[in-house]
Amino acid sequence: MRDLGVKEGDRVAGYVANHCNALVAMLAATSIGALWTAMSPDTGAHAVLDRIRQIEPVVLFADNAVIYNDKVHEVHGKLKEITKGLPQLKACVVFETITGHEIDLEDITVALGTACSHSHFVQSVPRNAKLEFEQLPPDHPIYILYSSGTTGKPKCIVHGAIGTLIQHKKEHDIHCDIRVGDRLFYFTTCTWMMWHWLVSGLATGATLILYDGSPFRPLDAEGKGELAMPRLIDQLGITHFGTSAKYLSLMEQKDVAANGTVNLKSLKAIYSTGSPLAPSTFQYVYRAFGPDINLSSITGGTDIISLFGAPSPICPVYAGEIQVRGLGMAVEAWDFQGKDVTNTGEPGDLVCVKPFPCQPVMFYGADGDSIYKKSYFETFGLGVWHHGDFVRLNSKTGGLIMLGRYVVLEATVSVSVAGSPGQLGTLTPLFWLS
Repeated sequence: MRDLGVKEGDRVAGYVANHCNALVAMLAATSIGALWTAMSPDTGAHAVLDRIRQIEPVVLFADNAVIYNDKVHEVHGKLKEITKGLPQLKACVVFETITGHEIDLEDITVALGTACSHSHFVQSVPRNAKLEFEQLPPDHPIYILYSSGTTGKPKCIVHGAIGTLIQHKKEHDIHCDIRVGDRLFYFTTCTWMMWHWLVSGLATGATLILYDGSPFRPLDAEGKGELAMPRLIDQLGITHFGTSAKYLSLMEQKDVAANGTVNLKSLKAIYSTGSPLAPSTFQYVYRAFGPDINLSSITGGTDIISLFGAPSPICPVYAGEIQVRGLGMAVEAWDFQGKDVTNTGEPGDLVCVKPFPCQPVMFYGADGDSIYKKSYFETFGLGVWHHGDFVRLNSKTGGLIMLGRYVVLEATVSVSVAGSPGQLGTLTPLFWLS
């Protein structure tokens, strides 16, 4: 990338699955001081361009294809469309992720360069080229993630190096008790902030297990896939297993008795996020995976690239609750008038009333500063981070109970009176999702 002219502050994008080459590309880009951003290959070309066109990447890494449910899924057509929409692009580097799968690189347009295979790309520089790490300010931008785009074009949320590292180290070392030699797994794509959380496990000395594909593959001799992940835990000695509440719920519905079928003696913890974990699923996990693990439902988000509600290896687990608020995170629940209801057990907005290390360093773009303030500090004013979650804190257990999330959707409507078209207007109702 240095030979290509990539320098500090440039943006490097990935259209990649969760594999080692994606991790290496991220580490290489950030060693230069470039900003890394990534999306899963199952994302449509339009959605990708809505995001990365705003940040003008100079290099795009991509897979030649991906496999899901034992089927090869093409990316060539989407990749052609994506590269055509990036006028600053100097190179498109294609990983041979699926061995033997041919892709026509000459058919991929790169505005300021060419498309090439990963093997050709790495062979274009001397083998004795030095790996040099740029010495940069502590909170130099490192990652760009994106909002959902529900209320307009996706926001480009930029996170800094030291804030991300400190926060993840705290969560891994203290909240999760991850140690050198432990094996950390999270079922995630490169799009999701949990991928960034996962790869920071390198800083703790953990071995990362990178997985791409269906959690219900491979199938067993009976043609069933429910034990695919438990068998992976057994085979690789996974100690900390991260997944979604949806996966655990599906396992519960099928009443899969993992602990009675495979050896899960290595497993220390299961983490669940993406949505609240139902109380019944807590009971199921302890029955099916073993009584001695730390099962923790966790919450945070893209905005903070980490957690507000976290695990604790030394605190009790209560069904339906997130164990603890993150250390150093001044999380409270406020009602709509700005009154602190944390200790009353009443529902309220999740707020953080003191600065914390992993706040975004900026929003990318000309209006970034104003959008940043509007996103988090418009509701209760500067100094009070409004996250958008509706929660309740249990004053007896210290646990956090997720109740839902605010989403504001804009809709344009046409009003008719007595059969005559009326004035077009914009309504901004508040929708409650739970």
